[in-house]
Amino acid sequence: MANKQRKGIKRVFSIVLKVLLGLVVFILLFLAVSLAPVDDTPYQQMPYYVQTKQRLVQLPASPAAKTGIQAGWAKANITPPYTTPTGGYGVRRGKHWHVVSDSIFARAIVLNNGNEPVAVVGLDLLITPPTVAEALKKRLPEVGLRWENVYIGAIHSHNSVGGWAPGLVGQLIAGGYDEKIVTRITDGVLDAIRKAQANVAPVQIGYGQIDATDHIYNRIGKSGPTRPLDGNVRLLKLQKASGESALLCSFAGHATLFDGGNGDYLSRDYPGSLVDRLEKKSASFAVFLAGAVGSTGPESRGVTDFQEIRNYAGDLAARIERTVPKIQIKSDSTLAMLTLPLGLREPHPRVIGNWRVRPWLFYAIYGDYPSELKALRIGNNVLLGTPCDYSGEFVTDFAPLARQKNVNLFITSFDGGYIGYVTPDAYYDRPTYETRDMNWFGPYNGAYFEEMMMELLKKI
Repeated sequence: MANKQRKGIKRVFSIVLKVLLGLVVFILLFLAVSLAPVDDTPYQQMPYYVQTKQRLVQLPASPAAKTGIQAGWAKANITPPYTTPTGGYGVRRGKHWHVVSDSIFARAIVLNNGNEPVAVVGLDLLITPPTVAEALKKRLPEVGLRWENVYIGAIHSHNSVGGWAPGLVGQLIAGGYDEKIVTRITDGVLDAIRKAQANVAPVQIGYGQIDATDHIYNRIGKSGPTRPLDGNVRLLKLQKASGESALLCSFAGHATLFDGGNGDYLSRDYPGSLVDRLEKKSASFAVFLAGAVGSTGPESRGVTDFQEIRNYAGDLAARIERTVPKIQIKSDSTLAMLTLPLGLREPHPRVIGNWRVRPWLFYAIYGDYPSELKALRIGNNVLLGTPCDYSGEFVTDFAPLARQKNVNLFITSFDGGYIGYVTPDAYYDRPTYETRDMNWFGPYNGAYFEEMMMELLKKI
């Protein structure tokens, strides 16, 4: 009897051992096909760089203006009639908002100078969802536009509508996917463009700038020395002969005054409060585009989230209100748009030390979406759009070239794709959220983006 028991134990032990060995072999095989070391080949030696440079050279020149710039503007309410996941803060894990604190909108400014029209679109969302960008590429001909002629951005509120991103990463960022949300946002963009097209008229153009450096701080400063951020509020004013005016406003403060634990409210955070006040006192219409927010946090002042938003937006609005009457406007006919398809290094999200996820796994859990850089010139103002949280530490590098070209430069984030954060290359090995968790496409992206954006600025 004891002998049989020993044999039974040996048999069980043998089975358990085989299972464990099989599990170990499976894990090792999975790691072998799922992980790879970081590729630190300089970007100038990579095929994607050569391809993007070729595309840059091939971008067409803009035709001569036939008229002075004309513009129209409008917005469309895209607030869902039902509750949705909240976009932003992965710790919420798809939690739904329950109270509409602010309605959310798609806003559009349509411009032309007698040639092919262009549109600036601002979304009251966390980012421009790649799914919405793909839908717009198919449907923009309905309003006589092409994707290449649309400059798009978002306010980056972490308390806006989610549900627009499939896949595991999309689930973490924006909650469970709902195709109806994608359709609703896309319909709203097209509706805003149609309404804007209906009130196009000649406009005069002006630029204003306000220092608000005291409203932001560098979130990666705790990891070591950093460079100055971009603390300027930038304003583009368009005014019709009727006196109607539009303000395009851009600033680099992260819209995170609603904290991660307060997901009950649908809100546009401080950009929404700011735009509402500007439309009451400074312009007939206003649109906000998040600037180079990639390493900035807002310096909040207040006891509750609502107080922080009111105080933050109120102080920015007060500074803008003092500046807007001083903006000098004039007629201009210069209008040009460039869209540069952007090649990238293989996906490089790091998981263990200097080991990264292989492309097949990244695309399986996130998706594979094209990315572009955008450049839009309106008179002597140039907007450069990036498909990421672009770091404000880069902005001062562009100042000499902007002065040389005699243009006012806006750099914005979230232009229709999303590739994570782009921060200075010197910080690549720092253990911060921005530089490690959210750097999805490897080393040297900072220098690569700067080079391509400066070339776009020269070309436009």
